[in-house]
Amino acid sequence: MTTINIRTDEKLKKKAQKTLKEMGLDMSGAIKLFLQQVVITKTIPFPIKTANGFTYEEGAKLLAEKKKLVADIKSGKAKLYSSAEELTSDLLK
Repeated sequence: MTTINIRTDEKLKKKAQKTLKEMGLDMSGAIKLFLQQVVITKTIPFPIKTANGFTYEEGAKLLAEKKKLVADIKSGKAKLYSSAEELTSDLLK
């Protein structure tokens, strides 16, 4: 058996302990579970998300779609609307 020491924010630790307790786990059990899944899956066993809640892939896809939309607007392939009413009116034509 070995020991792992980590440093973390006290508030984060307390919130995690509370959540884990509700799940029937303690911190040690949760970390062992995490490490076991790392070994089994050979990955981080959950999606890594940015502060806005997107995975890297989702964020990259949104940025690519935005880039295409900007290009379409500049080339006249996409139309801009000044209000939802204007969009709705155009859709109902």
